[in-house]
Amino acid sequence: MSGLIKTIFLLVITYLIALASSHNVIDTNNIPITLVCFIITFLIHYIVFIPSFIFKTERFFDITGSITFLSVISYIFYNRNLEDLNYSGMILLAFIGLWTLRLGLFLFYRVLKDGKDKRFDELKTNFLKFMTVWTMSGAWVFITASPAIATLSSNKINDNLFFIIAGSFLWISGFIIEVISDRQKRKFKKENNDGYITSGLWAYSRHPNYVGEIMLWTGITIISFPTLAGFQLITLVSPLFVYVLLTKVSGLNILEENADKKWGNEKAYNDYKKNTPILFPFKK
Repeated sequence: MSGLIKTIFLLVITYLIALASSHNVIDTNNIPITLVCFIITFLIHYIVFIPSFIFKTERFFDITGSITFLSVISYIFYNRNLEDLNYSGMILLAFIGLWTLRLGLFLFYRVLKDGKDKRFDELKTNFLKFMTVWTMSGAWVFITASPAIATLSSNKINDNLFFIIAGSFLWISGFIIEVISDRQKRKFKKENNDGYITSGLWAYSRHPNYVGEIMLWTGITIISFPTLAGFQLITLVSPLFVYVLLTKVSGLNILEENADKKWGNEKAYNDYKKNTPILFPFKK
């Protein structure tokens, strides 16, 4: 599939989810706010993409996603009455804002420290391929956050104590796992010029940061669920989308392939792979 076709496909799929989630939501200038969020998402990405391609840099790729998350939820917050958000809305805003700031700054610092992201070496020299990954980032932002966007945009946000507690517990657990695993790996890299981490949370999963990511977005979806109705229920695809993206598209599969190329002939590495689950600790 060519870069142009991939880009169009991603835009269409994301637009359809935005359209489906526009059921029973507030609007601005007679436009459902979810569709405005769709426009904001890709407008920010393409504005930053242009100079990034001109200067052949990926330094602003991750931070753009964070800026987009914050812009979308800030726009919704600006257009709502504070009292209409209820507990669910306030919790969603707080969780997404905290996660976005933490991960965005962490990834931006990492790429500045490392100098570059090897995944972009070939992509950033090809306009369509590079545009496709920026489009994918936009789709990632909107589809991942779609349950929260639909909930925060709804005319009435429904609180359900069970879903709030269950979703919050899952989000907090996932957030803690992601933060700890990121710090452990960063510390390991500072102390080791080359190698693979097998200590801390990485002794129980080869990618514990991804476990945390999947958990926390599942938590966001659970908190959102009581408000979702009709076609908005399509946004429940969010956790599955995050899982597929991290394991099949741009995360785990690439890291595993690179690791196999580096250490595939080492017995210690193969023992680590054999004895440590690739993702969830209870599944090898």
